[in-house]
Amino acid sequence: MKHYKVVLAEQTVLDLDDIARYIALHDLPQKAEQVAHRIEEALSSLASLPNRGAYPRELLAVGNRNFREIHFKPYRIVYRVYDREVVAFLIADGRRDMRALLARRLLGA
Repeated sequence: MKHYKVVLAEQTVLDLDDIARYIALHDLPQKAEQVAHRIEEALSSLASLPNRGAYPRELLAVGNRNFREIHFKPYRIVYRVYDREVVAFLIADGRRDMRALLARRLLGA
């Protein structure tokens, strides 16, 4: 079985920090740590089965099949699989306007 290197784009690291900071302010710091840890576990799982993620429906609507996503509800983790590497480009609450966010972050719109 192939083993892929999982890399976080710079903005994705900021996404994870923002999520943890928001939860720590509005809930408990322990909850923020727990959620961040679970997201990191989900990211790590991409090392062995990166192609299991679905294509984001917002990107399929414009004919883009370059990116995939996995979920740690309510968060969506959007990534791209390269030769031996998985690059995570976005971690966001799926209740946001994902169409606009994906267009801006991934499609340069």
